[in-house]
Amino acid sequence: MAQNQTIDVSQIVENRKFDSFNVKIIVMSFFVTLFDGYDLTVAGYAAPSLIKAWGIGNFAAFGPVFSASLFGILFGAPIYGYIGDRFGRNRAIVLSCLNFGAFTWLAAWASGLDQLMVLRFLAGIGIGGLLPNIIALNIELNPMRYRTTAVVVAFTGVAGGAGIPGLVSAFFVPNYGWPILFYIGGILPIMIAIAVLLWLPESIRFLALQEGRQADIRRLLTRLAPTLTVGPDAKFILQDEKVYERHSVKYLFTDGLAAITLVIWLLYAADLMAQYFLNSWMPTLLTNAQMSVGRAAIVTSVMQGGGVVGGLLLMRPVDRIGMLPVTLLFALGIPSVGVIGFIGDYPNLLTVAAFLVGASAVGGLLSVHSIAASFYPTSVRSSGMGWALGIGRFGAVLGPLVGGLLIYLKLTMQQLFLVAMVPFILVTIASYFLSRMYAAKLGPRGKSTARA
Repeated sequence: MAQNQTIDVSQIVENRKFDSFNVKIIVMSFFVTLFDGYDLTVAGYAAPSLIKAWGIGNFAAFGPVFSASLFGILFGAPIYGYIGDRFGRNRAIVLSCLNFGAFTWLAAWASGLDQLMVLRFLAGIGIGGLLPNIIALNIELNPMRYRTTAVVVAFTGVAGGAGIPGLVSAFFVPNYGWPILFYIGGILPIMIAIAVLLWLPESIRFLALQEGRQADIRRLLTRLAPTLTVGPDAKFILQDEKVYERHSVKYLFTDGLAAITLVIWLLYAADLMAQYFLNSWMPTLLTNAQMSVGRAAIVTSVMQGGGVVGGLLLMRPVDRIGMLPVTLLFALGIPSVGVIGFIGDYPNLLTVAAFLVGASAVGGLLSVHSIAASFYPTSVRSSGMGWALGIGRFGAVLGPLVGGLLIYLKLTMQQLFLVAMVPFILVTIASYFLSRMYAAKLGPRGKSTARA
């Protein structure tokens, strides 16, 4: 009897050329994250109009509204990570878009801070749920030599989308009022959810783990490997990869993953603590140091721009040689943030330092996403990234709170930015150990010794 054909789908992905199929995945992922970034920041741009419309005398009353979406992300990332591993990356992306789109749209009818806070929390669940599945999908449909490139380009949509509410606020709010911000932030994600459902393929690695999905795999193989002849009784596998039948967070701590998971969690929490500390307090600290409001805003914006540039500059070296460039960039952030408190009288130097800080904290983390996801097998990859992003949000919440406490203790600006070096030091240490783990698993140049 002839032996049945066995096809390792992971090798199909790894051995094929990077072509228009891959470009389509990345471009669609970019537009999905674009709306994610929009909805993440939209409340901040609506706040000035809402303060006037609702007669709010204390600006600080909006603090819980801004924090609500962050708390939603904390829960949404692991929840949708589980959904992605259980039901598929495509379905999880669609559901998360519908989730944050619907609750952002409903915010256009909010009549008070309490309602808006609840709606932002519920929208945050969907916002947080999108990213781990976008990472997993791009990891599993792109060859390893382009994984970081794919994830970084896709994630630049978050930064781009975060700035769009500002344009809407400037050009449309004067004529249509503040609800237009939430109408756009609700309707467009629902439209992109439909596009994802119709045109964004499911991960072939995920499909190979599912019973009864052979027809879906065959259709996808006609696009990935059109010259491959697939027999009627072909069996599709993921060779040399651990498969977990159930979906549980405990599998992130088994089979040698415990130390890796803890290091990833430390890196994400420390990095996001640094980012949100600086984003929240840098404009205020610089203004209190006699810098103009406009100049302080520009310096903070340059930091975000540095993050995008840093990620784009790192993506190809990381795909070629592994984590060493990321670790070096994180290390560069230590003196760059520490010196900010001492060069306030030198605007040009301050701008350069802010750019380097953003390249380190934001650009470095963009490059880590693909590396972190590569450690986890397909059956728990979305969960692994969901928990990493969720734990990271603890750092995001603590960053502004720690900054406020230090300011309350009357630390000088120089002392504050010296303290800000601590999370950068932790990130660099975690990155160093993660790079050693990455080389041990995937080889010194990121070439898999045990297929991811």
